[in-house]
Parts: sequence; structure tokens; C-alpha cells
Amino acid sequence: MSVDKSDIIKKHQQGAKDTGSPEVQVALITARINHLTEHLRSHRKDFHSRRGLIMLTNRRRKLLNYLKSSDLERYNALLAKLSLRK
Repeated sequence: MSVDKSDIIKKHQQGAKDTGSPEVQVALITARINHLTEHLRSHRKDFHSRRGLIMLTNRRRKLLNYLKSSDLERYNALLAKLSLRK
């Protein structure tokens, strides 16, 4: 996988040992989604990877819904940082 997890964790962590906050999880999932999207552009009939992509987007959606309901400011900051909305 071409995603460098340690860089993504350092960019989005809140404390020195934070690896599981919703921001970090959403950022890691977003990187994997971007990687899989590029893979599926060249391998259109790879339906197993497509299923994995759909599962990842659903997991990211659930985490974003949780973050939105618990702390709206962190949710909006994360959307701006990852440029998920236009």
C-alpha cells in the first residue's frame, strides 16, 4: 500500500500518542479510499476491490456522523483539512 500511515497520523493527531481519534481514523480511511479509487480507474472490472471501497466509504461516513453529532467544530475543521466537501 502506498499510504504512509505515520505521516498521516502526525498531521491529524491531537496528542503525542493519539492514533485512534476519529480525525486520525477518517484521514487514514480517506487515504485508502483515494488509493483504491486510482486503482479502480485502471482496473474497471475489479469488483472485489470495489466492494472494499464501498465498505471503506461507509465506515468513513459513520465516523463522520459520530464526529458531527459529538463535536461540530472538530467535524467542520476535519472536512476543511481533508477537503471532503465543496
